[in-house]
This record gives sequence, C-alpha cells and structure tokens, in this order.
Amino acid sequence: MDGTPATGGPRHTVVVDLGFGDAGKGATVDRLCRSGGVAAVVRYNGGAQAAHNVVTSDGRHHTFAQFGSGTLRGVPTQLSRFTAVDPLALAAEADHLRALGVPDPYALIGVDRDAPLTTPYHAAANRLREQARGEARHGSCGMGVGETARYGLAHPGEAPTAGDCVSRPRLLRRLRLLRDRLTDELGPLAAPPVEACAEAYAAFARTVRLTDRTRLAELAARGPLVFEGAQGVLLDEWHGFHPFTTWSTTTFAHAETLLAEAGAAGEGLRLGVVRTYTTRHGPGPLVTEDPELSALLPEPHNGHGRWQGAFRVGHFDAVAHTYAAEVCGGVDALAVTHLDAPRRCRGLRICRAYGIDGALVERLPPGAPGDLVRQAELTGRMLRAAPALWDTPGSDPRHWSEAIGSLLGAPVLLESSGPARQRIREPRSIGKSKYVSGKVSESSV
Repeated sequence: MDGTPATGGPRHTVVVDLGFGDAGKGATVDRLCRSGGVAAVVRYNGGAQAAHNVVTSDGRHHTFAQFGSGTLRGVPTQLSRFTAVDPLALAAEADHLRALGVPDPYALIGVDRDAPLTTPYHAAANRLREQARGEARHGSCGMGVGETARYGLAHPGEAPTAGDCVSRPRLLRRLRLLRDRLTDELGPLAAPPVEACAEAYAAFARTVRLTDRTRLAELAARGPLVFEGAQGVLLDEWHGFHPFTTWSTTTFAHAETLLAEAGAAGEGLRLGVVRTYTTRHGPGPLVTEDPELSALLPEPHNGHGRWQGAFRVGHFDAVAHTYAAEVCGGVDALAVTHLDAPRRCRGLRICRAYGIDGALVERLPPGAPGDLVRQAELTGRMLRAAPALWDTPGSDPRHWSEAIGSLLGAPVLLESSGPARQRIREPRSIGKSKYVSGKVSESSV
C-alpha cells in the first residue's frame, strides 16, 4: 500500500481475521503500513484484550492491544466508538512502545469521545462471572471488555465513556454507579477506589486526543486508512459458536459503517486473514484440533492464559473458514500467513468436510444475526463433528496459498512466512473473488 489515491478501486483496507483470532492481523497491518502513505490505522471493534503481534526485521517485538499495528511505522491510530478503551492498559502499552523507540506514543493516538471505557470494575466482574461458570467457562480474557459491552447494553446513557474523562463530577458519578451496581450483583470487587480511577482517567484525557465523529472524514481525506479488526469472525457475537464467543461484532460491519459516516461508503477492500492452520485460544469447538501439532508448531507469542486457557492447534479447517467468509458477506482478497508451517510440519492437512451424526457436512449454512438459539445448536453440532475428508497441498507454500485461495473463493494478495517476512503480490497478476469481483486495484495495496 503506497498511499496513492485510488483510480477506480478501493482507497482503504479493512482487515478481518476469518478464524478464531491470532491469524496474523498485526503482521498484516504492519505490512500494509510499511511502504508509507497510510493516514491512520482505525480500530473498529474489541478492546484491550486484542493481542496483535508485530516483529520487525530488526527484531523488535510488540503485542498491540489498543495502539494500531502500524505504530512502529509511525502511523497514527484512531480508536473508534465501537472500540472499548482501557486507559490503564493503554499506559502500560505506551511504556513498552517507548522502550522500543517510539518517542511519544500518545501523540499517535486519537480516541472517539463515545468510545466506552473499560475499568477495573468491569474486569473484576468479568473474572467473577468466569469463575462462577467453572468447567463451562467461555474462555474470556478476563480484562472486562465483554463486561463493558454488557453494562453498556443494560444501562445505555449511564456507562462511562472516554469523553466523560474530561469532567470529574460526571466521571465520578458514573464510576460509582457502575461499581455499586456490579457489587450489588456479584459481591465485593477486587478493584481500586473510584477516586484513584478518576485521577488516572483525567490524566488520560489530558494526554490523548479526544475526537468527535468528524475525525474519520478528516483522516480519510488525508490518505488511505487501514481498519484493523480484533478477534476473529468465528468468535463473532452473532455468527460465532455461542456461547464461546466475544461481545463484539468481528465482521466487516462496523468498519463499513464508519467508512459510510466518513463519506467513503464502498471504498474499503475487504481483506480476510487466515493461517495455513487453525488455532483457538480457550474452550469451544475446534474440529480439526490435533494435540501433536502444538509441539511441531510452537507459538512464541501465545501461551496458556490464566483466564483464556490453552492455546490449541489444528489443521486448516476449510469448512469453518468458508462459513466465516460467507457470514461476512464475502471477502475481496486474502492474506495467508504462516506459509512456512507446511515445510516445518509435513503432516499438515486441510479438512474439507466433517462427519456429524453420520452425515457428511461440507458447508455450514449461515443464519440470521441475533439468533443465539440457532448458534448454540450449531455449537452442539460442531462439538460432535469430526474431520471426514482430508487432503494436503504438500510442503510447497505456493500450493497452500493457491489451495486456500481456491477454497475461500478469493485471490491471495498478501503472503506471510515467519514473523517478519510478508510479501504483497502484484494485484494485476491475481484473480478475482467469487463474492465481490473487481475491487482489487493497484492502489489498494
């Protein structure tokens, strides 16, 4: 992506993970920002529980949570109103970025005043609920992002936002109401006093740039935007395998809403990110899971999480990834990461169909958003599924790229091998998506 104005193609890029997360969004966004010209990275869902790893060619590593994954390239970040902001976690992230040579990380970040605030009270409530589930836990990260969404839905107009941090009386009133409600429901919360939180949040408001909804239009007028999603489509709140999901819309929907509000409707390239194998952090269906792969494909930046649980590894699940592409409404292009894995693990395979209750299942039909009963029934089927049709493209990464592109019906625009090696293919040399053709232009990458 070079920042050149589009000539008939999309100006902006929307990056979505088509799996359960951890497919390589950070490396993909970093690569898109590497050539310069990107006006901003826009975070459009999730919150501080995101963990997007970027490793630069000189060996620097950072796990991006709230700052956009183009920060090491000097690209500013805009946190939209669909992203929960945690000022305390943001401060810790800024400290690490300074240690990596980013002199003033806060100068690179803007926050929509309507962005919901994640507080220690949300995190404490989140952990109490997950503890109460016992063996039926959902695999939450324990950082309170889902609890932030829950509280905002239950008490619209009373949930604290980033904009509240400029008014101490208003912020104190909302924090006390939040703490007291959660304490009444769940018991004592392991969290600091309201006054201490308010003091830290006031410092946050003095340090970052708080914006209104005109900010995205201003940024889009300066140059291309990269919209960086969090988690993955298979964890989507409406289309994921309920209840093992996140309280966030992980498809392209929020990014496209923001683009429309910025006067750039339809100008986003829909880029789906997948690994050459399937992973899942925490409980829930993972049909192709193979415990032997964990040792063969070690994960340097994802380990066992206290709240999230084990990092699990399986073969590429074409059925689940095709479902993800369908519920998104299709993708224009793909980024395929971890193309070094087939050579390191010769037994890596692709699952093209499941066996469920004696039937061969090659496709999971999408349902209407919001039907959680249907999604829970789908989860039950997935937990009874087993791989039924396998094949492998072999050890040549080019064959894997071709096979995955063919299965998901979209051209592969970006290929990644190892943590710091990404290659963008010449757009004119690739084919077109079976879903939305003709949107890939030279200026889009």
